[in-house]
Amino acid sequence: MAKKHDYYEILGVDRNASATDIKKAFRKLAFKHHPDHNKDHGAEERFKEASEAYEVLSDPDKRAAYDRFGHAGAPQGFGGQGFEGFDFGGFGDIFEAFFGGATTARRAGPQGGGDLRYSLTISFEEAVFGCEMEVEIVRTERCSVCSGTRSEPGSQPERCSACNGTGEVRRAQRSIFGQFINVTPCSQCRGEGRIITKPCSRCRGQGRERVARKIAIKVPAGVDDGIQIRISGEGDAGTSGGSPGNLYVTLSVQKHKFFKRDGNDILYELPISFTQAALGDEIKIPTLDGDFTLKIPVGCQAGRIFRLKERGVAQLRGYGRGDQLVRVHVVTPQSLDAKQRKLFQELAKNLEEAKLPQDDKGFFDRVKDTFGGGS
Repeated sequence: MAKKHDYYEILGVDRNASATDIKKAFRKLAFKHHPDHNKDHGAEERFKEASEAYEVLSDPDKRAAYDRFGHAGAPQGFGGQGFEGFDFGGFGDIFEAFFGGATTARRAGPQGGGDLRYSLTISFEEAVFGCEMEVEIVRTERCSVCSGTRSEPGSQPERCSACNGTGEVRRAQRSIFGQFINVTPCSQCRGEGRIITKPCSRCRGQGRERVARKIAIKVPAGVDDGIQIRISGEGDAGTSGGSPGNLYVTLSVQKHKFFKRDGNDILYELPISFTQAALGDEIKIPTLDGDFTLKIPVGCQAGRIFRLKERGVAQLRGYGRGDQLVRVHVVTPQSLDAKQRKLFQELAKNLEEAKLPQDDKGFFDRVKDTFGGGS
């Protein structure tokens, strides 16, 4: 048998400690080591030791006997024998009884409904300008027959005989601190205080049913791939009068065959020939607002970017739109026939094999200008 520790040492008080000091010491230890509060290994055992020490030292007769005889000569009623009839498995009950009076448990009340999620695919243009569409979802709603009462129309639930309609069961229990009342939800009526005698035939007494419902969704202008839209109150219905959940719509934006998006700007790659780059031209290009005639200046260089103001994506949380960036790409012929080759040779000779202009900027500076600059 393991050697017992001194009760005064367990509580951390001296042998002349008053009843108030003993009670304060136990309060502190009980709060620190209570298994519902402290999950560390050994906390439950330390709580038991503190409870046993307090049960003895808080009683004048038991304390006097302990002071005189110690553990060996202690009268029956403590020292491992005095806790028969007490529920040491219900530490929560003892803890609550000591610090907060009778223990109580909540009755069944309103519960909020669950949230729903829906994935919606939209076009590039719908993401830029916004749109409104209708989707169909399957959700839990209040039963259309019993209106959520769970009883067949015309029937009434009966008062629970186990709890007399209160939804709670009260049990008196003894602890080392005396008798206290433990209040728990009634297991027969699940805390509702009533019993459904004739369940609704449609929802089988659940009060809810699965329904396919069409929901209107407004997609704001400027959304991007992966953005989530919350539609309040369009999720599953709650129970016992609880509020419904929400519907979360996650957007997936389709790729465009011409455009790429960069924030609120749109990038368009424009291929032109050597002739158009050298002599200039007017080219009709697509935009989200229709065709636009772009003027290519004489001697246009590859990589040049033209900026079309306010032809990009709308600001999602603001005003105005981004721009459309048109980047020029000069297409080099991959094959030449004899006549074309001769013409290029004559052109090179006439130009006296002019050297390309030198650029003091490094490669990465030119890349930065290409993607970030423009005119």
